[in-house]
Parts: sequence; C-alpha cells; structure tokens
Amino acid sequence: MADPRPFRFAVQTTTATSAAEWRDLARRVESLGYATLFLADHYIGPGPVSTRTLLRPQHLAPIAAMTAAAAWTTTLRVGCRVFCVDYHVPAALAKEAATIDLLSDGRLEFGIGAGTNQGEYEAMGLTFHEAPRRVTKLEEVVALVKAHWSGEPIDVRGEHVRVSGYAGLPVPAQRPRPRILIGGAKKRVLSLAAREADIVSMSNVGWTPRNDAGLTPAEEARRRYAVVREAAGARLPDLDLESSPYLVSVTDDPDGTLDRWSANLRTALPEAQPALLREHPNVLAGSPEEIIDRLHERRETTGVNYITVPRKQMDEFAPVVAKLTDR
Repeated sequence: MADPRPFRFAVQTTTATSAAEWRDLARRVESLGYATLFLADHYIGPGPVSTRTLLRPQHLAPIAAMTAAAAWTTTLRVGCRVFCVDYHVPAALAKEAATIDLLSDGRLEFGIGAGTNQGEYEAMGLTFHEAPRRVTKLEEVVALVKAHWSGEPIDVRGEHVRVSGYAGLPVPAQRPRPRILIGGAKKRVLSLAAREADIVSMSNVGWTPRNDAGLTPAEEARRRYAVVREAAGARLPDLDLESSPYLVSVTDDPDGTLDRWSANLRTALPEAQPALLREHPNVLAGSPEEIIDRLHERRETTGVNYITVPRKQMDEFAPVVAKLTDR
C-alpha cells in the first residue's frame, strides 16, 4: 500500500484593511508553519447583494494581494481559492499567474473554478450562464493556462476560449508548471480536477442530515472521493485533496462548542443538531490530539490531506499544524 499523502495546511482570508495588516498577516501565516495563504475571488463590498448572497465583503483583490504577500515572505505559497473563469480575461489571467510564479520563485498555487454565486455575477454586470456552459469554459481555461505556461505556441480554439498565434511569456519558475487547484462538488468538475489538476478541492457539503441522494454529509464526502479515485486512476497518489473546515475550534470542551454552534446555526438551519455537526466533514472541534485523530480518519475515508483553515482560527490551530508537519 502506498504511503498516505503528507498533510499540508493553508489559511484563507478575505480581509485586510492596510498594507501593514496584510504584511504582518502573511508573515504570521508563514511563521506558524502553514504552507499556503489563500485569498478568494470576490469583489462586492457591503450592501444588499452581500447580505442576500451571504458573501462577506472582501477588501483585497487577489492578484495584487498575492503578489504582495509573496514579496513579504520567503517560503509561503500564495493562491486564490479559486479564481472564477468569468471574472477574468483568460489569456490575461494566464499571464498574470505566470508572472506571480516567476516573481515569487515558484510559490504560486493556481486555483480555478466555474463560478457559483449568481448574485455576485449580476451585481457585477455579468451573465450567469447554466452550469454546463460554465464548466465547459473552465475546461478550456485550464487548457489555455497549461498551453501558456509551456512557453510553446498557443493554439486553443474552444467554444468560449479562442487564443492562438503567440507563445506565452513569462515562463513560470515552477516546472513543468505551477500547481493547479480545481474545486467542485459534482462529478464532472471533480473528474476534471482528478484528470487535469494537482490539487482537488472538495467544496463544502450541505448541513442537512441527508441530501437529495439520501447521503449523510460524511457519506457525501466519501462519494466525492470515489469519483476522484475513479477519474484519477494512476494519478491519485500524486494528487493533494483539499478541503476547508467551515467551523473550527481547538478546545477542551468540544460538546459545549458543538452545542453553541448548533444553536447559532438552527436559526437558519433547523436540522443542524450537535450530533450532525460532530461528524460533519467541514467541522473540527476538540483538543489538538482529538483533531489530529479526526484528520487521520478523514484522510483514510475521504482522501483529504490538505486542510485550509479560516484566518480567525489560524493561531489556535497552529499546534495541530506543528504536530502533523514535524515542526
């Protein structure tokens, strides 16, 4: 049996209101032993759209913020979890990403996705097309960035992406190319990620005890892993499988923590009982040792070895990072 994938850890944040705050945060993430600092690809500020879509206002645009974070650190990888294919001109995004990788000496993780938030699309004046069309565009953008980063002449003639007649510059520092992260929940996107990406990001699962397919949250996570295994084939040992716990607490009172979370969630989600949260793939609560045991169990059953934690919990979660990365 192959050795299990080593654990990796990242922090995702969407908020910093000054250069000093962002610089200090990037350096803090690096010093705590996290591998990567992720932003998100959202653009709306406070207002009715933010309230309606549940998108928290994000102060920093990702490309500039990633570049600055890389400049202020030496080992920290930077990325966006994930760029939306419809928010950027694909050929320009490929060049921006290659430039970040070059100027960071090979520390880019390139996350890309098909877009999901219709309210944000409409607020930005964009058309939110049906999922099959957005996923087809995602497939074509992935082909384009790989072609651009190869340094060879580009010839991508898809339904939505048509780029040809030149070779991409600059050539990224990472060879053969920067690591690509693709996130999703449905079979088509997970299969694409398993075939074409280096990191498969598992979208958060729902909070209902059983989904429309009759699966519990834990069973849904295992179903997604089965899709990835089948599509990846021999590539599977080389892939990282990434997921983000939505609720995180390093605590000696996990039962009390779960009760509080459940009470808060039940105002909008009546089914979010403590027992459901305890086994939910996007919840981690307990002592460092309990959380480590849970992460080992989940790596075995759902494949997840790459964990992205929210900024607010990065300090309390650091002992888990230290123990699982031999710091």
